Amino acid sequence: MSDLPATPPDDVSRLEVAILTGMSGAGRTEAAKVLEDIGFFVIDNLPPQLIARVVELARQPGSSLDRLALVTDVRGREFFAELQDTIRELRKDPDSDVRVLFLTASDDELVTRYEDKRRRHPMGGDEGVADGIARERELLSELRGDADLVIDTSDLNVHELREKVVEAFATEGAAQLRVAVVSFGFKHGLPRDADLVFDVRFLPNPHWVDELRPYTGLDQAVRDYVLGQAPTERFLEQLVGLLDATLPGYEEEGKRYLTIAVGCTGGKHRSVVISERIADHLRRTTDLPVHVDHRDLGRE
Repeated sequence: MSDLPATPPDDVSRLEVAILTGMSGAGRTEAAKVLEDIGFFVIDNLPPQLIARVVELARQPGSSLDRLALVTDVRGREFFAELQDTIRELRKDPDSDVRVLFLTASDDELVTRYEDKRRRHPMGGDEGVADGIARERELLSELRGDADLVIDTSDLNVHELREKVVEAFATEGAAQLRVAVVSFGFKHGLPRDADLVFDVRFLPNPHWVDELRPYTGLDQAVRDYVLGQAPTERFLEQLVGLLDATLPGYEEEGKRYLTIAVGCTGGKHRSVVISERIADHLRRTTDLPVHVDHRDLGRE
């Protein structure tokens, strides 16, 4: 996407490396544009076997590169098996900060995107888009598990995708664990990029209280109702204890992004209250960046 700098200065700073990969049709092109806009030097369609060499060149004295984004996908599938080994080796470099961004989307959404654009899936062959998606998802399953950040773009427009990428890569403290707390409604489906999922449908439901039904978990009356229940108090005590015990482990393992999803029936009352309480606790007790997203608020 970019031309290599012609006359780099003499100094070399710590190198930030973003490896962008994931499902074909999930939005890699848009994400790469965002990374370029926020200061990354972007190289698209790079075979995995060349990644280490490009990083090596960027680390040489005199290079002006301090933010490098490398986009790779199954178009280079003859080399793709080497990608995970390459990433593991790059992460051993103390002078480089390596993060893997994996984009995905549901099968139905990917099929729709390919059909709308009348494009052939790179792994579809003669069997069509759906079979190509299935093969690609299987091929990438292990890589997805090793990714630092997974973004599901099924329900995102380009502006929402941009916001997520900017939030992840445009701020200071890139090596720090970043926590997203997401409320959702089970009737709208599970968040596909969640690391931890908690079901709070066992709590008394404000929906069945006539005077509370029109309000949301952001309103004080609903918050007071949900938090005033004995089961809520016991649950929160156990939940924050679990988070206090596990978050340091995620940090020690080098995890960069943690998505905590909290679900109730519709995503309007209980899950919103509990998500806000989790975020408040983490902000009070840690110095981690915490973002809250009420995914299904307004969809009821």
